[in-house]
Amino acid sequence: MTDEAFERGILDLTETLYRVSYAQLWQRADREDAVQETLKKAWEKRKRLRDDGKLKSWLIRILLNECHNIQRRGKRVVPSMDVPMPQAPLDADKTMHDLILSLPEKYRMSVVLIFMEGMTAAQAAKALGIPQGTVHSRVHRARQILKEKWEEAQKE
Repeated sequence: MTDEAFERGILDLTETLYRVSYAQLWQRADREDAVQETLKKAWEKRKRLRDDGKLKSWLIRILLNECHNIQRRGKRVVPSMDVPMPQAPLDADKTMHDLILSLPEKYRMSVVLIFMEGMTAAQAAKALGIPQGTVHSRVHRARQILKEKWEEAQKE
């Protein structure tokens, strides 16, 4: 892949990287740092990419690793005071987007990659570094959880 083709591919996928990082990191600055570091590492290691068709899953894998690094660093930070985060009640205006973000990470990432980013299960499996069957089972379980939460929200 030429440098120009790589640049075009990166530019085409930048919004995807921000959307995926949004599902992982809550702080905007952290998301921006993760995407920037992903792009930097991808550029430095662009010659290692053997199959041009796998650019998207390769970038997402790098991004997820960066998100995990940021999350690990964040756990070492000791807040000066414990301020509880307000929990919004589930009410009629709660969106499906909010419900998806409330899923545990392992389910959320499978859902985001398949339904929001339009990846196939095989592509998502490659990006997440897990077997394709695991992606299918996580999506199935995520749908069950979302259905339960949606029904609870409708009752209130």
